[in-house]
Amino acid sequence: MIVIHTAIAIVVIIVLIIKAKVDPVISLIIGALYLGLATGVGFTATIVAIATGFGEIMGEVGLLIGFGVLIGAMLHAIGAFGKMVTMLVNGVGARRLPYALTAAMSTIFPSIYVDVQVVLASPVARSSGPLIGRTGLAHMAGALGTGIFAGYVFVIPGLAAVSIAGLLDIPLGLWLIYGLVLGPLTAILTTLIFRWLLRGRYWKSDRDEEVDEAMAELDTTELVEEDTKTPPLFVCLLPILVPLVMIAFGAFAELFGFSNDFITFLGDANFALFVGLLGAYALCRRTLGSKGTDTAMSEGFHTTGEILLITGIGGSLGAVIGETGLDTILAGLFTADAAAPVILSILLAWVIAAVLHLAIGSVSVAAIAAAGIIGPVLGSINISPLVIGLAIASGAMFALQVNSNFFWMFKSLIGLSTQGTFKTLTMGTSIASVVSLPMVLAVALIA
Repeated sequence: MIVIHTAIAIVVIIVLIIKAKVDPVISLIIGALYLGLATGVGFTATIVAIATGFGEIMGEVGLLIGFGVLIGAMLHAIGAFGKMVTMLVNGVGARRLPYALTAAMSTIFPSIYVDVQVVLASPVARSSGPLIGRTGLAHMAGALGTGIFAGYVFVIPGLAAVSIAGLLDIPLGLWLIYGLVLGPLTAILTTLIFRWLLRGRYWKSDRDEEVDEAMAELDTTELVEEDTKTPPLFVCLLPILVPLVMIAFGAFAELFGFSNDFITFLGDANFALFVGLLGAYALCRRTLGSKGTDTAMSEGFHTTGEILLITGIGGSLGAVIGETGLDTILAGLFTADAAAPVILSILLAWVIAAVLHLAIGSVSVAAIAAAGIIGPVLGSINISPLVIGLAIASGAMFALQVNSNFFWMFKSLIGLSTQGTFKTLTMGTSIASVVSLPMVLAVALIA
């Protein structure tokens, strides 16, 4: 019954938001209350889970969102993103922008937290979308979400990739070789398929795009009066590049065993983004002066509030799902048969990870839980742990939706309606998950 009630809760949330036009915050709380009470979590424990889940998510991403949005607001105000988009269009052409973005996200930035990636990259997606055409924002959004998660699950040192490899005792070097092929290939193929999907009547801008007033102000307010006053592009990008380098250095230091307390401090995402914020603030003050900087900061603060609230409530729903004990039930439902053929074992691993992700709402948690379920029986399966691990990674991407706090961050930062987020992020991760599965089957032939 817990599985059924979880499905009902997710369906209720979707119907309330899309059909009844109920605000997502209210809809998510209703769904969380229903799930907690219907599954026997209890009145008090449900409320505690909602509050605790909100607090835990804010502890994890609250500062990241706040610092990231403020960096974006100030860089936009000095014309940095406009300059970046112009360079990209001149360099790769408007039509190739989504492919360049998804390739970069799936290969260069997997060491960065997904929350940081979307916060820093969303202004580029929003700014360049109109240059591609009527469905440009949708194409850029799909490319961004796909690239982020393809890198996250397949490419070392993405958190999900490292976790799966560690739990299944797969050498990181071996995983890296295959992941560097599967990650970007999945992202680029998915972005191409998504482009074909957008050629029809799939995307309806009036319903699927929903830039709120705060985001609209942030998108349209370039306070710099002349392009010549904007610092050189490389200098403009330092508030983004420096945090990325700091975080990546910390991740690689830990990966290769030479980390220490100071390196951990430097590589912490919150501190790294604060350094970026200081850099953006200094650039903004130098370019626009005190008054212009205050205006840009105010617009950033205006945008941050709604994103923080809806992200936190998404975490509340995830916490209630965790209290139901759904992962334990799924572990009992799926058992590995020692005599199962290779294809069936791969499909089983994919399904376990996909179902866990649909239920829990976290790619990394689904990947870790699936690896924990399958790991103990790997010895009785006549198949490489690498292949099972890649199947788990593929399934863990499937259909990121409303019970993920990332879903709501993505929605707000890109400027989409809930329906538009389903059509881009949920559809993109679903296609990526399915597209990568045959690749995993192909790896089974050679691994």
